[in-house]
Amino acid sequence: MGETTVTTREGHDRAAPHSVTDETAEGNDRVVKGLLRRVRAPRRPRLWFEILLIAISYWTYSLIRNAVPEQKAEALRNADWLWKTEHSLGIAVEESVNHTVNSVTWLIVGMNYYYATLHFIVTLGVLVWLYRSHPGRYAATRLTLFATTAVALVGYYLYPLAPPRLMNGGGFVDTVMIHHTWGSMASGDLKHVSNQYAAMPSMHIGWSTWCGLTIFALASVPWVRVLGLLYPVATLVVIVATANHFWLDAVGGLMCLAFGFTVARLWYGKLPYALPKLVPVQGRGGPLLPVKP
Repeated sequence: MGETTVTTREGHDRAAPHSVTDETAEGNDRVVKGLLRRVRAPRRPRLWFEILLIAISYWTYSLIRNAVPEQKAEALRNADWLWKTEHSLGIAVEESVNHTVNSVTWLIVGMNYYYATLHFIVTLGVLVWLYRSHPGRYAATRLTLFATTAVALVGYYLYPLAPPRLMNGGGFVDTVMIHHTWGSMASGDLKHVSNQYAAMPSMHIGWSTWCGLTIFALASVPWVRVLGLLYPVATLVVIVATANHFWLDAVGGLMCLAFGFTVARLWYGKLPYALPKLVPVQGRGGPLLPVKP
């Protein structure tokens, strides 16, 4: 008679727990990956939610920014240090630009209104355009903007900085005060409801570059794409000519934007502009259908 192979109970006892543990771990891993995939998947934004989110977010941003202590002495010391640093780098031309542009009344008045209005109008306009025409990319691009703004708040808290127009003996012209234009939260009567020493980083540059890159990447009309690239360049000239920022404030704004893109890239696995333009929506009792712009 042949030998009979016998599997002992002890062998079963040793193998079973290992097998069950592996299967449980694999099952949990699949659940987690599936959940993350669903959360990260681009979906059609809801208008009411987006309006509410943007309103609350901007209110929170303004509240926190203006609640940061106005450390005047430290802000002026930082401004002096930054101004000396720019001199050492050979880029301290803000005062010359400020005085040159201020000598052309119609130009500087136009820049004052540009500074006070387009910062909000263009940013909101790009968000609306994304919502309507690129719903699949909207959430990721919006996340970039929100993350950029959030990290800027950290900069305002850690590095109070006086704008050039408030420097001691800087010789800069406060163009809003001189030409009596309206709208700036940094001059005139409105300065009392806005933190005067939150100049680093410049969100005029952070937001305008976000707008410009988004327009350049997604617009289909060539001249519109060119305008997208010119918008942050024009904004840079405006913030310097009106003495609201140093050149290096703009660098800070770009660093915040780079952080924002990094957050979106890590969350969605791609840059916002590489995501699909259209997203599926659940029809009433029907299958998933593509959303047309």
